[in-house]
Amino acid sequence: MEHTISVLVENHFGVLTHVAGLFSARGFNIDSLAVGETHDPSVSRMTIVVHGDAGIVEQIVKQLNKLIDVIKVEDLSGEDLIDRELVLVKVNADARSRNDILQIVNTFRAKVVDVNPESMTIEVTGGESKIDAIIELFTPFGIRETVRTGVVALSRSKELIAPAKESPAAGSAAAPKKPKKLPVKK
Repeated sequence: MEHTISVLVENHFGVLTHVAGLFSARGFNIDSLAVGETHDPSVSRMTIVVHGDAGIVEQIVKQLNKLIDVIKVEDLSGEDLIDRELVLVKVNADARSRNDILQIVNTFRAKVVDVNPESMTIEVTGGESKIDAIIELFTPFGIRETVRTGVVALSRSKELIAPAKESPAAGSAAAPKKPKKLPVKK
């Protein structure tokens, strides 16, 4: 079964390596990984898609929570969620095929982002089934290149936000630091 895991992490060097290392050390394959800064520049959100049963995903969530730089982990599987992926597809497009390609682009509410005498590059945003369907329709024209971002997702009903950072009051001692977690041993 496919699981979407959302992870808030400290936004600094090496965090992605630690998270990816946790997966590879335990033999878990990451099907999709997207990482980006949140509205708070000190926090990044990772959206990780993996296949496995509930027990495996529960173990992954527990291991992620043990990493020092992880702030919060949420398994979005079973949630009512909004998920999207972006893909750029470069398709062979001569003068005879351009209108057919444009019909597909319009039907899927995609966008032409580049045109040259031999090809067109199309941007498509949507769910996995939409992306797969448009790629299948472009295949007979000849796909030159494809790049996919990976899935990004948000729960419709819950919010995954980092706790507010404590700031020391003026003239008082520094706010107590959050206790550090121990690094996970492989």
